[in-house]
Amino acid sequence: MEEGTLKSPSNSKGTVDATVGYGDADPFQWDTREDCQVRQILDRVADKWSLLVIALLDRRRLRFTELRREIDGISQRMLTVTLRQLERDGLVLRTVHPVVPPRVEYELTPLGGTLHHTIQSLVTWTEEHQGEIAAARTAYDERAAAEDAAGLP
Repeated sequence: MEEGTLKSPSNSKGTVDATVGYGDADPFQWDTREDCQVRQILDRVADKWSLLVIALLDRRRLRFTELRREIDGISQRMLTVTLRQLERDGLVLRTVHPVVPPRVEYELTPLGGTLHHTIQSLVTWTEEHQGEIAAARTAYDERAAAEDAAGLP
């Protein structure tokens, strides 16, 4: 199995049971094929550059240079690739104004707006639980250090 993919648990007959321990649906069902559309879309929208572009375009139109200035560390090429992929997926609208030099603006489509709301929910959850996560990380690091000191694998 490729690194970064998930293996779906099987029942004793060797078939996947979509209800065992997963509620209504098997969370692994979308990752069983290399060409799975769901996996490709999740990879795209969860990319750090895509998340930043979508967040910046919430309720406003920006030019390419404005986006590049706002996103620390992104290269011109990576921003171009990211915007093209988001446009292809129907999440970003690109408008070229017929002036010299050409002015190009980007904005979220209605579909992109719905994705922004989902991303905002994830950010809100993260903000609400960052203290718990920090405490869990500290506890884990202390356990791992103690196990290392004891020579445990």
